[in-house]
Amino acid sequence: MSYKVDFKQLKSRVGIEDVAYSLGYRVDRKAGVGRYFEMVLGDSHGKSDTIVIRNVNDKSSQTFFRRNGEKGDVVTLIKENLNAFFVDGKDDWQKVAKVLARFANMPESEYKSKEEYVGKGHQPQEFDPKRYKIKQIDMDSLPAIFYQRGLSKDTVKAFSPFISLVHDTKNQNFDGYNVGFPYTNSQTIGIVGYELRGVGGYKSKAAGTNSSSACWVADLSKGNTQGVTAIYFCESAFDAMALYQMRNKTLDREIAFVSIGGTFSDGQVKDVLKRFPNAKAFDCFDNDLPGRTNGLRLMAIAENIPLKINKTDSEISVEMKGKSFTVDPTRPIYPQVSKEVSVHRKMGHLQPPRDFKDWNDCLLNKSMEVSFSPSKTERDQNLAEQRKSSLKL
Repeated sequence: MSYKVDFKQLKSRVGIEDVAYSLGYRVDRKAGVGRYFEMVLGDSHGKSDTIVIRNVNDKSSQTFFRRNGEKGDVVTLIKENLNAFFVDGKDDWQKVAKVLARFANMPESEYKSKEEYVGKGHQPQEFDPKRYKIKQIDMDSLPAIFYQRGLSKDTVKAFSPFISLVHDTKNQNFDGYNVGFPYTNSQTIGIVGYELRGVGGYKSKAAGTNSSSACWVADLSKGNTQGVTAIYFCESAFDAMALYQMRNKTLDREIAFVSIGGTFSDGQVKDVLKRFPNAKAFDCFDNDLPGRTNGLRLMAIAENIPLKINKTDSEISVEMKGKSFTVDPTRPIYPQVSKEVSVHRKMGHLQPPRDFKDWNDCLLNKSMEVSFSPSKTERDQNLAEQRKSSLKL
């Protein structure tokens, strides 16, 4: 059966707070709860994001904003964190619909065409470079965020050709510049978007950024694409820079670093591998369940192996080359898979040490206990407790 996706109906059943709780946000008790309430994401080291939710009692019309001027609805929040929901789809809109359906306890929708599907949601934007003012990095006056991330001046200098300062002229509430990591691909001339980072844990992408076939690519070979021997795939540009800073002396000289910006797309990986045809892909993704899933998908593309993945609370079930087996998400993926099926060694792995979620945390010596996936019962209990506590405030 094929039918249209009704985003309005799905949004009426899924609140922003429902999605935020699942991502680890918690109500800020100090801010209080009334017409608006704040939710924060962070840990003992501090807040990494804060959202303020409007229309608390009406899920269908709920919106949120950040104090840097960014705003959106439940669809926006899901799109910003698609990688955390473990869904597959032909495009980001199909993935968003699947996530909404799961939260709403409704069947996942199918659609006949992209136009039919998108019609009920937001129309996808195209990246407009004229919307943004761009400045080059000034090595004598670096944004503080680099130092906050533990990145040295030498590291920033090495990556400076692939970093810009970006100002959104349509943002009426923020007149400054964020750090921008330009997105490119091999089919399009010029920049097709930006991964953005700013003060207060701000992270986003420029409107209309092409995350389907483009990503941030730092080619340190100075254009010798045929000579690049290794491509290091990370989930963020800061992770890639941290990895370089910590392991530069042991890495090959002709290398490239890639950030997928938190939303893995087959098109991103295929385009990068096409750019550097003689390079070996390295899985440098996070030490969590989405990171392990990204590693599996990267391996399947690099090795040209059909792959089917199913997730449980404690393991990942894999179907590959006619075999079914499970892998332990607390350990690197590639060595486990290579014991089950023959691979051509076109991929390697360079994950952060076990005690750290990602390479930037490793650089900052910010260790953590990695939680791969709570059970459904635990998620439901946590959500109920948070809702109950927020009503008492």
